[in-house]
Amino acid sequence: MSIAQAKRFTLTEYHRLGELGFFHEYDHIELINGEIIEMASKSTAHETCLRNLLRELSKIVGDRATLQSQAPIALLPNSEPEPDFAILQNRDDNYLSGHPQPADVLLVMEVSDSSLGYDQDVKIPLYAKAGIADYWIFNLFDNYLEVYSEAYQNNQGKYGYLNKQIILSNQVLKKNSEVRIQASESIVGDSDLF
Repeated sequence: MSIAQAKRFTLTEYHRLGELGFFHEYDHIELINGEIIEMASKSTAHETCLRNLLRELSKIVGDRATLQSQAPIALLPNSEPEPDFAILQNRDDNYLSGHPQPADVLLVMEVSDSSLGYDQDVKIPLYAKAGIADYWIFNLFDNYLEVYSEAYQNNQGKYGYLNKQIILSNQVLKKNSEVRIQASESIVGDSDLF
């Protein structure tokens, strides 16, 4: 007796489906581990956090790096997530020749409410396996920032991050002398929400 098996797509096949019109412009989908995943709609708290982060991150990043929002990162051979934000190394062609790859990524950020479990259980190993050094989750459910660093693979072949730091709403994250993020202002900017 044979068992039905889901078709897993490569990046090339996924892009070809897009070229053929299989997806619509308004579809919010990602290719994760070969599966086409439809993302959940965003809550008002999620959208508010995105707006606040866009304002703050633009000031912090300036022209020292490239700030990208809800745009693809190519993780060969079969993933193309579209994180809420990514900070990338600057490139002369501004990524016209192709989507950023892990070596281009300085930091990936997700804003999570209904997607929290997915962002923790699926995206942590996905980004760690790709060698992305830093991954942040703005956790709207628990009202804090989760900072993951130092990707690793354990003895069982599973990927994750060695370090996890929780930044509470009354704390400031200092990455270096130039980068400071006040958690409460970045998340939603309203003490009633965070």
